[in-house]
Amino acid sequence: MDFRTACEETKTGICLLQDGNQEPFKVRLHLAKDILMIQEQDVICVSGEPFYSGGGAEHNIPVVVSKISKEQRAELSGLLFIGDAILQINGINVRKCRHEEVVQVLRNAGEEVTLTVSFLKRAPAFLKLPLNEDCACAPSDQSSGTSSPLCDSGLHLNYHPNNTDTLSCSSWPTSPGLRWEKRWCDLRLIPLLHSRFSQYVPGTDLSRQNAFQVIAVDGVCTGIIQCLSAEDCVDWLQAIATNISNLTKHNIKKINRNFPVNQQIVYMGWCEAREQDPLQDRVYSPTFLALRGSCLYKFLAPPVTTWDWTRAEKTFSVYEIMCKILKDSDLLDRRKQCFTVQSESGEDLYFSVELESDLAQWERAFQTATFLEVERIQCKTYACVLESHLMGLTIDFSTGFICFDAATKVMCSGQL
Repeated sequence: MDFRTACEETKTGICLLQDGNQEPFKVRLHLAKDILMIQEQDVICVSGEPFYSGGGAEHNIPVVVSKISKEQRAELSGLLFIGDAILQINGINVRKCRHEEVVQVLRNAGEEVTLTVSFLKRAPAFLKLPLNEDCACAPSDQSSGTSSPLCDSGLHLNYHPNNTDTLSCSSWPTSPGLRWEKRWCDLRLIPLLHSRFSQYVPGTDLSRQNAFQVIAVDGVCTGIIQCLSAEDCVDWLQAIATNISNLTKHNIKKINRNFPVNQQIVYMGWCEAREQDPLQDRVYSPTFLALRGSCLYKFLAPPVTTWDWTRAEKTFSVYEIMCKILKDSDLLDRRKQCFTVQSESGEDLYFSVELESDLAQWERAFQTATFLEVERIQCKTYACVLESHLMGLTIDFSTGFICFDAATKVMCSGQL
């Protein structure tokens, strides 16, 4: 269910996630006003005692419980078993850690340890674990239906609205009060401020079908999120864009407190710049644009400090550039929402954004910045040459154009 207000989007839904070369698996996305959470389902058990384990990233598997100390709480609780793969320790993801790293995390975990584990149905032979392969239980139709090949417990998990489930299986050891919980656990958190998202294969004009990725300002990526339909994909993109836009506007208000009236920020946002060199491997590269005062700034990354504004990749005077929103007949490739910026030197910069709303927001911002700058400067004089004579051309936005001899200051063509 979606809960929407005028100022933010809150949205939760099930999607597929492809991370690297792994097979796609089900995740739950939860969008809050300032963060995108990617969650996966895990079976949770709790233990308070140290134990010995085998496996680790050096063996391309999670660390696995191979021994449990007798008469300790871990054994007496009946909640932990030989063959369990350790996925998290007190919320720390250790599934890809080396054995020694996991041991160190356990040593530093304190007296109370919360483990997220999953049973290895088929463990590597070198562990020689006494695992039972005769379990006939299968996931219910309402469960996620997906699991890692190494962490497939074959357990019957009955759906419950609060995301906790009682687990039972005749082939597992039992003890009085045995209880397991199935929960959505955070897999990745993406802060939305200054984040960017894209449906395109990076650097190209190839759009993924019903899929996108979100990249945080520090480079952390969601992976490829695959939606169930085109409509679902558009809804997610629009909701994410709305929250990013709201955060950006709020951030601009805070930053503008440090700048004088004639240096206020009008716009900040990500786009993709098309490379002018056709031999480049990447046709498009992420670019951060900002309209502040009299200038258009082109950054490689969002400016955070006042000093960052002096380190822009390129800077253009707003009143000396022209922006054009491109029609379909003007597009250079399969990217749709595009615009160009032509500088006073004749240089054409070609940009692409993801959504029509992004394009409309840029157009409004550029018009606003141009109007404010024209209103501020009122008139501008340029040097020019007319019939081999050095001339001056004054553009007065109230009265018109004046052309005069640069040496004598005599008006030669009258006021237009």
